[in-house]
Amino acid sequence: MPERHLALIVPKQAKKYGDRAALRYRAGGVWRDISWREVENRVRGVAKGLLELGVPEGGRVGIFAQNCPEWTIADFAILGIRGVSVPIYATNTAKQADYIIREAEIAVLFVGGAEQYEKAASIGDDSTFLKKIIVFDSSVPLADPGGRDVRFSDFLAAGSQAAPDRERELDARLRRADMNDLATLIYTSGTTGEPKGVMLHHSHFYFSFQAHNKRLSVSDRDVSMCFLPLSHVFERAWTYFALGSGMMVNYCDDTGKIVEYLQETQPTIMCAVPRFYEKIYGAIFEKLEKAPASRRNLFMWAVQLGEKVYLRVKERQPVPWDLKLKHRIAEKLVLEKLRGIVGGRIRFFPCAGAPLSRHIEEFFHSVGIPIKYGYGLTETTATVTCHEEYHYRPGTVGKPIYGVDVKIAPDGEILVRGETVTKGYYKKPEATAEAFRDNWFRTGDAGILEDGYLTITDRIKDLMKTSGGKYIAPQLIETTVGKDHFIEQISIVGDGRKYVSALIVPAFAALEDYARGRNIDFTSREELIGHPEITQFYRDRIETSQKELAGYEKIRKFRLLASPFTQENGEMTPTMKLKRKVINEKYRDIIDEIYRE
Repeated sequence: MPERHLALIVPKQAKKYGDRAALRYRAGGVWRDISWREVENRVRGVAKGLLELGVPEGGRVGIFAQNCPEWTIADFAILGIRGVSVPIYATNTAKQADYIIREAEIAVLFVGGAEQYEKAASIGDDSTFLKKIIVFDSSVPLADPGGRDVRFSDFLAAGSQAAPDRERELDARLRRADMNDLATLIYTSGTTGEPKGVMLHHSHFYFSFQAHNKRLSVSDRDVSMCFLPLSHVFERAWTYFALGSGMMVNYCDDTGKIVEYLQETQPTIMCAVPRFYEKIYGAIFEKLEKAPASRRNLFMWAVQLGEKVYLRVKERQPVPWDLKLKHRIAEKLVLEKLRGIVGGRIRFFPCAGAPLSRHIEEFFHSVGIPIKYGYGLTETTATVTCHEEYHYRPGTVGKPIYGVDVKIAPDGEILVRGETVTKGYYKKPEATAEAFRDNWFRTGDAGILEDGYLTITDRIKDLMKTSGGKYIAPQLIETTVGKDHFIEQISIVGDGRKYVSALIVPAFAALEDYARGRNIDFTSREELIGHPEITQFYRDRIETSQKELAGYEKIRKFRLLASPFTQENGEMTPTMKLKRKVINEKYRDIIDEIYRE
C-alpha cells in the first residue's frame, strides 16, 4: 500500500531494508551506494537543520540543482518538516529562478554546482526573501561562507548534531503529517506565458501510486535510472514511486553519458522522453547505413522477426514453434546486442512528454524493449494514460489509469478529472478558474478517444490554420519528418500562410559524415547547409518521410539552420519543447524569405 504522506516512505523503507542500497551515484569514475539506513539518517539531519533555520510548517524551500542523491535527500527533508518543496530547473536563468523565489517567497534554497550557485548568489544579493543558500557541491567557492552561504555537508553535520528538542520537534511534525498537506509547487515551463506554480498535495501522489500499482508490474528487485530532471513532475513522481516500491535509484549526473551509464548500471526501468528514443534509433540506423549489405539484411530480418513475435505476445496469442526457433537465432545474432545498448536488462521504458513516432515505438517493441508510452501533465501528477501490459495500441498513448476520467470536449480538447488532478495554481485564482470547465481540467491538448484509447493530435494553441482554411497539427508533421536520423530539430511554420514550411536543424555528425563520403567540401556548418547537393538531399528525404501526410500538411519549402534551438536562447523550455512564438520571431526574416520565393 502506498504511503499517504511522502515523508513516511524513507523511515518505512529504512526499517524494512536497513543496509540495502537505496541510492547510487557516480563519483571519481566509480559508482557508490547509499543504504536505506544512511538515507534516513541524512534526511533527518537535513530536516533538523531546516528546523534550526526556523522553516515553518507550510514554508516553501527551493531546490535548484541537477540530479543527485542530495536532491532527493533535501526533498524528503523538506517534506519531513511538513514544508513545501519547490524545484527549479538546473538550466533556468537567474531571472527565471528569481521569479519562482519571489512568488513562492523562498527563504532557503538548495543549489547544485557552481552554475546554480552563482545565479542564486546574484539573486540573494538583492532578494527580499532569499536568506540562506545551501550548496551541494563541496568544491564550489562560497562568497559568504558561514553567513548566507553554507556547504551541504556542513549543514547536514550541524543538523545531525542538533539539540534533542529538534529531534522531538521533527517527530511531532511527522506525527501531524496529513495527506492533504501541500507537498510541492512545480512551475510549468511557460511556453505560452509566465510560469504557473502547480499545487500538488501528498494525496495527489498517493492516488497516483495506487493507479500505477494497478497498471504496472514492478518490485523491489527493479533498478531505476534517474535520467530526466527531478524538477520535472515525470521523473519526480516516478522516483517517489520507485523508492516507495523498494527499488534502488541510480542518478545520471551527465545526460551526455547516459548510454555509458546504462551499460554500467544495467537498470531495469528508466523514464525518458521521445527524443531519447529518437537519438538511439538515429544512431543505430546511421551505423546501419555504413554497414555491408549482408549485415543490413541480417539486421532487418531479425527486427522483422521480432515484430512478428511482439505483435503476437502483446495480444496474448501463441507464437508458432518455427517462429520461436527463428526468433531465438535472431536474438543471439542481433536483438540481444541491440538491447545491450541500453544495458541489456530494461524491462520497460516509461515514456511521455512529447509525440513519439509510431514507427520508432514499434521498432523498440520489436527488438524487445517495451515502451510504456503515456500522456500526462504537471497538473495531473504526471500520468493520465499509458499502455497496459497487453492489448496496447502503438500510436496511441494508452488508456486512462485507475481513478482518472478522460473525455473530449466539442472543440477536440482533452478534459481530465480525478484525484490526481491539481486543485489549482499558486497565487493565481484567475488562471485556476480558466483551467477548469465544470470541474474538468482543460489540458490544452487536442485528442481523439476511441475504444478507450487516447490519441494526442496536438496542442490546441499550437494548431495552425493556413490561408486556405486548412487546420494543421504541427507536432504530427514534426514527428513524422523529424524521425529521420539526419534531422536533429524541426519547427513547422504555416499559420496564416499559403502552405507548410519548416526550419530544420540537421544532425550534423551524421550529415558531415555523409558529405565527406560524397567528397563535398566545406569549412563550416554554414557552408555545408548552403551546398545545393545537401539541400537536395534533405528535400528528397523529406518527400519520402511525408508520403502518408495529406497534401495540405506536406512541407513545401524548408531552410536548414546552422545553430540548434536552445533554452539559453529562449527557443526551448526546460523540458525541451519548442517555443514557437520565439522561434517565429527570431527567424522572421528567413520565414518571410521562404514565402516570398
